[in-house]
Formats: sequence, C-alpha cells, structure tokens
Amino acid sequence: MLFKKSIYLCFLLISTVTLLLGQNAAPPGSAQPKLLGPNDAPLGSARYKLRSGDTIQLDFRLSPELNQAVLIDPDGSVGLLVIGRVQVAGLTLQQVRELIVAKESQHLANPEINIQVTNFQHFYVVVAGEVFLPQKIELREDMTALQAIILAGGVKISGRETQVLLYRKVNSEFAEVHQLNLRIKKTSQLENDMKLLPGDLILVPRNKVESVARYVRVVGFGYSFNPAAF
Repeated sequence: MLFKKSIYLCFLLISTVTLLLGQNAAPPGSAQPKLLGPNDAPLGSARYKLRSGDTIQLDFRLSPELNQAVLIDPDGSVGLLVIGRVQVAGLTLQQVRELIVAKESQHLANPEINIQVTNFQHFYVVVAGEVFLPQKIELREDMTALQAIILAGGVKISGRETQVLLYRKVNSEFAEVHQLNLRIKKTSQLENDMKLLPGDLILVPRNKVESVARYVRVVGFGYSFNPAAF
C-alpha cells in the first residue's frame, strides 16, 4: 500500500514539474502542456475574444503604408492610422476585421486586411489560503486544482485539503463554488480533482467549512475573477 502511494505521488510530482518546464521537460515530438492563449478560448466560447493588453497586427494587402501593430488599451480600443480609435475588446478577430473593413471602406476602395494576434495576455489562476506560496499561476493546458496547489508550495499543516474551495465566475455578479477533497491516497480518488479554467480561484481554508453556498457574489469578494488582471 505504501509502495503504491509512493509511486502515485512520484507520478503527480513529475506531471507537475512537466507543467512548469513545458517543452524542455519531454522528448521532441511528444505532446506538450502549453500556455493557454488566443487559440484556447475559455470553455463555452468557440473563438478567442480580444482583451486589453493584447497586441494585434494589421496588414493591408493593397495599402502597405497603413500596416501597423497596435496594443489594445485598457479601455478596449486601438488607435488606427486613418480611421482613429476603434473598440475591439470582446470581439473575435473575424468581427474586428469586418468592423475595420467597414470603416476603412469610407476611405479606401475594397480594402483587404489581414489581422492576427502577435502578443496576448496570458491566462491565470490564483491559489490562496493555507498554502506555502500563495500566488497567481499561469494557466497551462490540462492543469488541475491539485497541480496548481503543488506549484504554490503545497498545503500547510494548518490547511484543510479535504475542503478546498474552487471559485469560478459564471457572470459579472456571481461565482460558482466547488468543494474539493484533494487528500488523494489512491489513483481512484483522482476524480476528486478538477481541471482549471482561466480566472479560477483556489482557496485552501484553515478551519472546517460547515456549509458552502452554491454561488457567491463577486462584488466585495476581493478578487476580480479577470483571467489577466492580477
């Protein structure tokens, strides 16, 4: 029994270290955990939506003098050479292209524009409470709550790993609360773990949690639930 538990813990540690090291941790050509970015929209969204802090490159096929790379400002807009400021945050690349083509058509004949994301804000999760290194962590593909806690130094002796709380924003007002028992003693208990999404907050409590509400208000929670705003 002790031998099996040791083997499992070694496996979990190796998988977590692999998440940290990325492509340098496995042989070339093998599947690699990756940072989530423009092509990895949060669950429920078919395509990536631009956010403040992203950089987009605009290339005009027939008017290269208008080519430019622009940073999306905190207000969600970009400043373009001819048409001025355009609100792009919250839109997909296709929606932005259609919007800019419509505006540029007032100045150019049949503009042909290619738009791509050249730099983006990474997605994050936050681990707080009774862990050794409370912190924000860049979210990698297939990262779980237990792996994030390990990256945060693990649970302190004062923490309750059997009642870990995972807060997940569902709209602008509320976050859904998941209670996880992460005291994993055998592989069959791995189903207690949970795959993370951008903006998740993992809280390891000190005291026993008597009851947990299904939803909590985001306002006044002290955490923005914005995947990039930490």
